[in-house]
Amino acid sequence: MNYANNILETIGNTPMVKINKLTASLPCLVLAKYETFNPGNSVKDRMALKMIEDAEADGRLRPGGTIVEGTSGNTGMGLALAAIVKGYKMICVTTDKQSKEKVDILRAVGSEVYVCPTDVAPEDPRSYYSTAARLGKETPNSWYVNQYDNPSNAQAHYESTGPEIWKQTDGKITHFIVGVGTGGTISGVGRYLKEKNPEIKIWGIDTYGSVFKKYHETGIFDQNEIYPYVTEGIGEDILPANVNFGIIDGFTKVTDKDAAVYTQKLAKEEGMFVGNSAGAAIKGVLQLSEHFTQDDVVVVLFHDHGSRYVGKMYNPEWMKKMGYTE
Repeated sequence: MNYANNILETIGNTPMVKINKLTASLPCLVLAKYETFNPGNSVKDRMALKMIEDAEADGRLRPGGTIVEGTSGNTGMGLALAAIVKGYKMICVTTDKQSKEKVDILRAVGSEVYVCPTDVAPEDPRSYYSTAARLGKETPNSWYVNQYDNPSNAQAHYESTGPEIWKQTDGKITHFIVGVGTGGTISGVGRYLKEKNPEIKIWGIDTYGSVFKKYHETGIFDQNEIYPYVTEGIGEDILPANVNFGIIDGFTKVTDKDAAVYTQKLAKEEGMFVGNSAGAAIKGVLQLSEHFTQDDVVVVLFHDHGSRYVGKMYNPEWMKKMGYTE
């Protein structure tokens, strides 16, 4: 009989899927690493389990403890599933920018959820960074995950996502393109792929309102780059320790409107019901077209599932209200 002993054993080994219509103008083969096949419907399941297992191993997370994390939704989901199987309580801290579906899903799997204002500085006590850190200190027998600076985040992708991509492309991958938030995926996958073939190009998808692109190009952390934006799960107003700028070849920025429009296009033209950051990622691939030749194999990673955005990017009224459609 072929079965998993629990839901956590189904994490990883996600499919690689060719993109056809949206990339028809490009000379290269474009493949999507389709992470919605993870049990929590996102790439974050991988690093959530790794961070928990590493914290268990060194005693930071003890039996019967409470896991505390600030999340835009997906990491919280991955942590919550592992917490259920392993017998921990889960506290998630998120922002009022995130979709209602994400908050509802976190509560549906038993998490206690705090919602904080988006439009405050990271060091503000009301921010989700500060609130998560405070709850981590105040809650008895708790462990504050801190995915932004937790090295197990990038290590998870070095150990699983990177090797899968290398194997699935038979080592023929030439470009890896992914949205950057905590930096774990791009840094872990990028490090693995560069070790296999230093010629592979690693590109990050950034958003307007985030500091990554300018910092990578100039080394300047420019406060003027920071302003509110709609796209979920990518971009930052901080520099997470997990972003290894040394292995990233470049960033391209995608507008909120393009990210939302291309999220819909993936569903309606490719049958890929994926999240907001996937829309940004595929638009980023198109923006980078001058870098590709007919011999290239481009892999773009799709982080999460469209069900988390039905009230936003998949909602015609919301799209119209935002000025993204006529």
